[in-house]
Amino acid sequence: MKKLYINILVFMSGAAVLAIEILGTRILGPFYGVSIFLWSALIAVTLLSLSVGYTVGGRWADSSPRLSRICLVIATAGVWMLLLPVFIHPVLSITEGLGLRVAVLLASIILFAPPLTLLGIVTPYAIKLRTENLGRVGKTSGNLFAISTIGSVISGLLTGYFLIPFIGVRELLFIWGITLVVLSLFGLISKKRSQTLFVILVLVTSALVVYNFGGLDSRAAPRGIIAERQSRYAELCVLDWEGTRYLLVDGAVHTMVDTARWKSQYEYVVALELTKYFYEQPGRLLLIGLGGGSVVKNFNRSGWLVDAVEIDPAITQLAFEYFGLLPSEVTVHTDDGRRYLRASEQKYDLIILDAFGSSSIPFHLVTEEAFALAAGRLDANGIIAINVESVGWRDQIVRAVGATLRQLFRFVIALPTSEPRNALGNMILMASNRPFSLEESRIPYPQDYLYDPYQHWFTIQLNHSWFNRFPIEKGEGQILRDDLNPVDIWSERVNLEARKSLHEYFQGVEATW
Repeated sequence: MKKLYINILVFMSGAAVLAIEILGTRILGPFYGVSIFLWSALIAVTLLSLSVGYTVGGRWADSSPRLSRICLVIATAGVWMLLLPVFIHPVLSITEGLGLRVAVLLASIILFAPPLTLLGIVTPYAIKLRTENLGRVGKTSGNLFAISTIGSVISGLLTGYFLIPFIGVRELLFIWGITLVVLSLFGLISKKRSQTLFVILVLVTSALVVYNFGGLDSRAAPRGIIAERQSRYAELCVLDWEGTRYLLVDGAVHTMVDTARWKSQYEYVVALELTKYFYEQPGRLLLIGLGGGSVVKNFNRSGWLVDAVEIDPAITQLAFEYFGLLPSEVTVHTDDGRRYLRASEQKYDLIILDAFGSSSIPFHLVTEEAFALAAGRLDANGIIAINVESVGWRDQIVRAVGATLRQLFRFVIALPTSEPRNALGNMILMASNRPFSLEESRIPYPQDYLYDPYQHWFTIQLNHSWFNRFPIEKGEGQILRDDLNPVDIWSERVNLEARKSLHEYFQGVEATW
C-alpha cells in the first residue's frame, strides 16, 4: 500500500508541474500577452525550478528519508497554489515598469518557481523511499520518473484541451491546491496530530483568503465586464466602458463598437472600407480573424458575401451574443486561417487578414508561403488587405510584411490610421496585381457627415488613411519566410506600448489584466 501511495504522489506531482506551466500562460497572458517571451520564461523557470528541486530532493533523501517530509513538501506546494490568486496583482504591479522581457521572467520566477521547486523535490525523494536494495535503484528511478512524466502528459492534455475552457483558471488553481493538500494528509495521518491539524488549519485559512480576496467569489462582477470566457486559445472578455463595447483577447482590444448602431470605433476598420471602392460592385470577401464582427457587418451592409475564418469558436459565440452579429451576415469557418487557405478551393475578390493576437500577428500568417496561398485564392484583380499594429508608420514590421507581399504582388501600399507618424497605431497594407488608382469622387461624403459626429469622424479617418498612403517597394524590408521570421521579436516593442496604453485607459476596471 505504501508503494502505491508513493506512486500516486509522484504521478500527481508530475501532473501538477505541467498544469502550473500551462496555467501560467493564462495568469500572465492577459497582462503581458501570450508571446514567445512568455512561453520562453515559463519553460525556463519550470526547468530551472525542477533542477533545483531534484538537487534538494536528492540531498534530503540521503539525510533522512521519511514519508511525512515529502507529504509536507507537497502540502506546501498545494497551499502556494491556493494563495496564487492573492499574489498575482501585487507581483504584476511591482514588475510592470521593468520592460516586457524582464517583467515576464521576474513574475514567472516569483509566482511559479516556489511550487515548481517543491514539486521537483518529490521524485528523487520518492526514489529513496521506494529503493529496497541497490541492485534495483536504476529500475526504481526509471519507473518513478516515467510515472511523473506520464502524469505531466495526461495533465497537459486535460488542462489545455478540457479543463481551462470548461472550468476556468482560478478554479483550477483552487482544485489543484486542495488536491495536493488532501493527498498529502494521507501520509501525515499516522503522525503527530499537530502536523495534521497544522496542515488542515493552513488549508482552511488559505481557502478563506482565496475566496474572499482572490476573485473566486463570483457574486459581484467587476465593473463594466459583462462576460468572461476561458477558451482553448485565450482569456476572452466583453467590456462596456464609457459608452463603448470592447472585446478583449488576453487583455488586448480586438473590437470596439457603439452598441446603439454596431458601428466600429476602430480607425483601422474605417481604413479597410477603402477596399470596397476599388470594385464596381460588391463581391466575395474572405475575412481571416472574426473578432466581434465589425468588418463583417460593414461589408455585409454594402452587399458583399462574407466568409470568415475564426480559429476560436468562443470568439464566434461572443460575436453573435454581444456584438450584434447575425448568422445571415456571414458564414463562419472554425479553422486556422492558413489551413483554410490551403484546403479551400473558393476564389475571392478580397481577402482581409485581421488576425493579430494578444501580442503580435500570428507569425505563420505573414510569411511568403502564407501569402502565396492567399494569392492562389484571389481572382485576377483581387486585393489582399492586412491589419498590422505598429509603432510608427514605417515600423520594421510594416516594412517587412510589405516587402514580403511585394514578392508576390506588383503593387503594395500602406495606409496609416494614427497620428503622429511615430505613434502606436494600426497600419493597413494592401497588395494587388493592379494599381491602386482611385478617383477622389468615389470616396463617399455622407450628406450628414457635418452633423452626425460618427459620420464626421468616419469621413475624416477614411480620407486621412487614403491621402497619407505610401508605396512599399521590393527590398524595403526583410522577407519573412517560414524558416526565418523574427516578427515575434519585433512585436515586443509594439506589445509593450499597447499594454501601457491599455493599462492607463482601463485603470478603473478590476479585471485580471
